[in-house]
Amino acid sequence: MGLKQAIEKGIIKGPRMIVATKAIVAKGSYGPNYKNADLDLPQGAAEVGNLNEMSTEVYSQIGKGADLIKLYADYRWGLGGVAAPTFSIDAIALASAIAKSSGRQTVAHASTKEGMRRAVMGGVATIEHGDAGDEEIFKLMKERGVAFCPTLAASDATLQYDGWKKGIDPEPARITAKKKSFAAAMRSGVVILMGGDVGVFTHGTNGREMELMVEYGMKPINVLRSATAVNAGVFGYGDQIGRLREGMLADLIAVTGDPSTDIKKVNAVVFVMKDGKIYKSN
Repeated sequence: MGLKQAIEKGIIKGPRMIVATKAIVAKGSYGPNYKNADLDLPQGAAEVGNLNEMSTEVYSQIGKGADLIKLYADYRWGLGGVAAPTFSIDAIALASAIAKSSGRQTVAHASTKEGMRRAVMGGVATIEHGDAGDEEIFKLMKERGVAFCPTLAASDATLQYDGWKKGIDPEPARITAKKKSFAAAMRSGVVILMGGDVGVFTHGTNGREMELMVEYGMKPINVLRSATAVNAGVFGYGDQIGRLREGMLADLIAVTGDPSTDIKKVNAVVFVMKDGKIYKSN
């Protein structure tokens, strides 16, 4: 929030930001965790252990300026470190109800099918990752108006960090599964967002997600829509940004080439305007 406020006050230059502040996680499920029962380490997210703590944390985040509330509906806390659901439907629904009463959305990290189902039934607006998603769960998301953010680049990046030589080594099972779930999402008609979990890979290389969306079967023009009008609409900013239309905020970029035929051209940015002010012009 401090960074967002500094940008809005003109102290530093930066993008238009929609901020979730701290992710909310189930107590004991997140990290850092050094597997030492004698250590009580500061966590990389906001921990809650019951419904009262959930409501307190949501109210606190709203009071500190959060634009939306982010929950981890599952994480790698199951026996043997497998991903497993963390929150009940009731807990997710409580967070969603509080956020909704303030005009905010709740969004969820979920990679397991059951974590995704609970998040959907708990009233979230979007699900990030969805690695184990299939046509059944994506159909449920479509019926409930929940959008899907596939984060293809996160899997691609972490596997390469772990030693996979893309284009040389055989395709890892995780990538094959990710392609399968993304194809299922496209078949289902669920709304697909553009977001790669940047930070797992380098900030400023966000176009990597768009390239993978095309590689995995989405048409470039639909990827461009996801990154602009679709993202803006799902997060409640469709009347301000995401389109070229009179009366909307003038947030524009220009690139060399035509990304509707070659999506890699989104990386060749030569012009940046935010709110009608030019920040880059080559």
